Amino acid sequence: MSTTLLSVENVYAGYDKADVLEDVSLAVPAGSITCILGSNGSGKSTLIRAILGLTKPRRGRVLFDGADLAGLPTHRVIARGIACIPEGRKVFPKLSVLDNLRLGAYQEGDQGRIAGRIRQVFGIFPRLEERSAQLAGTMSGGEQAMLSIGRGMMGEPRLLLIDEPSLGLSPRLVKENFSVIRRINELGITVLLVEQNVHQTLAIAQHGYVLSQGRVVASGTAQELTENAEVRAAYFG
Repeated sequence: MSTTLLSVENVYAGYDKADVLEDVSLAVPAGSITCILGSNGSGKSTLIRAILGLTKPRRGRVLFDGADLAGLPTHRVIARGIACIPEGRKVFPKLSVLDNLRLGAYQEGDQGRIAGRIRQVFGIFPRLEERSAQLAGTMSGGEQAMLSIGRGMMGEPRLLLIDEPSLGLSPRLVKENFSVIRRINELGITVLLVEQNVHQTLAIAQHGYVLSQGRVVASGTAQELTENAEVRAAYFG
């Protein structure tokens, strides 16, 4: 039985005096791909911010490997072993591919370990090795998506939080991206995948949660969510 790596317990969080998340609870088993599904405005971004310490929960708590993250600044949360691949493939456009990757390992001082991580990323993304000297801003959207994921891996995270990896990509690149996410998980990295693309997400996730208007309205294995009548009506038509 898998242990829980990330646990969100009865979290309320929002902005000013308004709660966006209301009593949200979820568990991410170590070694899994767990997904958070929801349309725009469902609270997915606020949930990510609450996990990373960017938006402090008003009530409830976020535990990582059993330790409460409350009050930790975001860089300390990241240092615990969480990396976030942000929505929209945010790369440093005026830096080379190699320099973008090195920035992902900014907390690592051992140059030998950094070099080893770069080799691992190039093994998953050979195209990044081919273009290691190219400025990131001149790359295609699909290549920037690869770079964003590769940079996240450079910190050797235990949990990779990936926000909307299919956004703005062609169907072919979406399929490639999800294949890469599965490979990363097979390396032993736990993945929390936040997405609107239900078909592709449930094809690789073991289980997940559906957010609507700041609340968890459904949860279960990927198969259970696929067969859930309300989920099918909302997402599968």
